[in-house]
Amino acid sequence: MSTVQGARARARVEVTAAIKDEARRQLAADGAAKLSLRAVARELGMVSSALYRYFPSRDELLTALIVDAYDAVGEAAEDALAKQRTAASPTARWIAVCRAVRAWALAHPHEYALIYGSPVPGYTAPETTNVPASRVGLVLISIARDAHLGKGVAPPKPPARLLVDGERMAADFAPDLPPAVVVALVAAWAQLFGLISFEAFGQFHRVVEERDAFFAQAAEQLARSVGLVLPA
Repeated sequence: MSTVQGARARARVEVTAAIKDEARRQLAADGAAKLSLRAVARELGMVSSALYRYFPSRDELLTALIVDAYDAVGEAAEDALAKQRTAASPTARWIAVCRAVRAWALAHPHEYALIYGSPVPGYTAPETTNVPASRVGLVLISIARDAHLGKGVAPPKPPARLLVDGERMAADFAPDLPPAVVVALVAAWAQLFGLISFEAFGQFHRVVEERDAFFAQAAEQLARSVGLVLPA
């Protein structure tokens, strides 16, 4: 790559980052539904036609922000798992990951709301968001997988009518886990983000005061629900 081409590539990266930073500021101020390419361009001192060379539509900018948010919370989960010693129990790893996801959500409430809050009117997320959106779930699956392979689980027993769903889901994303465990994992994944959303969106106000302890207990219960065995 020539010096000129390298400078152009760096400039494009810098301008793209500036556009997304301004868009995030607007998300915090006005919400995703009011995100406007023209307003972003105006705040950055750009003409709209110049910004369209980076993001041809509002939806493409929203998608970029959504992917960034999913990647950020996914990275937080992956880093939390990596920091746990291999000797740590599956339950300890599970709780560490849950805490990391919660910490990211509380530190980035507007980005969290973008991916786990109300849908943006008129916007449909493309398939390119699927892989980033799966990162937290895959971390939780990996913990259950390690525990199961090491006989560190007490397999849950969901109703028999759910096992057909469990077999389908296991075939889709966890073929080496029993369907009963996969059913429990999907439920725990949903409950984890329900807990975080209640706190992030204010539903715990004047209800739960000791939120750190409350969340830790809930994360441990979710670990039990997927069959992780607590250390003696």
